[in-house]
Amino acid sequence: MVDLSIIIVSFNTKELSENCLKSIVKYTGGISYEIIIIDNNSKDDSVEMFEILSKTYPITLIKNKTNAGFGRANNQGLKIAKGRYFLLLNTDTKIGDNVLGEMVAWMDKHPRVGISTCSLKNKDGSIQGTGGYFPTLGRVFAWMFFVEDIPFLSKFIGPYHPMHPASPFYKGEDFFIKAHQRDWVTGAYLLLKRQVFKDVGFFDDDYFMYVEEVDYCFRAKNKGWQVWFLPRWSITHYGGASGTSENSLLSEYKGIKIFYKKHLPKRQFFFMRLFLKMGALLRVVIFGLIKGKEIAKIYVKAFQGA
Repeated sequence: MVDLSIIIVSFNTKELSENCLKSIVKYTGGISYEIIIIDNNSKDDSVEMFEILSKTYPITLIKNKTNAGFGRANNQGLKIAKGRYFLLLNTDTKIGDNVLGEMVAWMDKHPRVGISTCSLKNKDGSIQGTGGYFPTLGRVFAWMFFVEDIPFLSKFIGPYHPMHPASPFYKGEDFFIKAHQRDWVTGAYLLLKRQVFKDVGFFDDDYFMYVEEVDYCFRAKNKGWQVWFLPRWSITHYGGASGTSENSLLSEYKGIKIFYKKHLPKRQFFFMRLFLKMGALLRVVIFGLIKGKEIAKIYVKAFQGA
């Protein structure tokens, strides 16, 4: 059994994928690992590049004939993974140090930690918002009505995803500086123990993209596992390489609805949808005035789908 199975879902990110793979091989040490790539029917010659690299790198390539989405594609990798640990890693990431080897060693020393992530940084080295708290009704309200962006209030709310530049968390407070437990961490870099997978199972196929990692962490925590953010280590995450902002937004709205139906009280579902719709309308007006008609059209679609 190898120490780490690195599972990477690819979709039209040839150059980024190549840089990601080369950074893994260059910097990872002290552990044995395999790389499992699931290509979701890329049209940019990614598959050909993977086949060439597989001659020298420990790569297993799965070629899908359609875009299976994030969760389903990762499930394909999980089915064949041989590692003591599994790492879900985006193609639009780049490793700069022995993050993988050192985090596996840290996880070995902390038996109750089932899932962890590192700090994600933008290309310029600035901190990138990642992870957060489960989207309870109050947190969805705070998200939709910008309450989570009000200085000091966000500390008491525990935002669903404190990613906004206006958030005090984003500006360098403890949330992104100190190691701590979280409700969920991003699927861009999600390290989990094999035993967690045995306890929790596969990602839910109902999610195509976005919120599936929230769902998975929710299920893991219900099994007694801890989820940790470890900013001692960091990687570069370019972000948004495989999808448009419109697809991301609409997928997240859809994902929140699925999460609510699965895990939270049915009596709250109406109010959650109401908050999503009101928040979308608010953004049609505000972002439409600030950013123009195109962004307004996206939030009109979000309103319709909420």
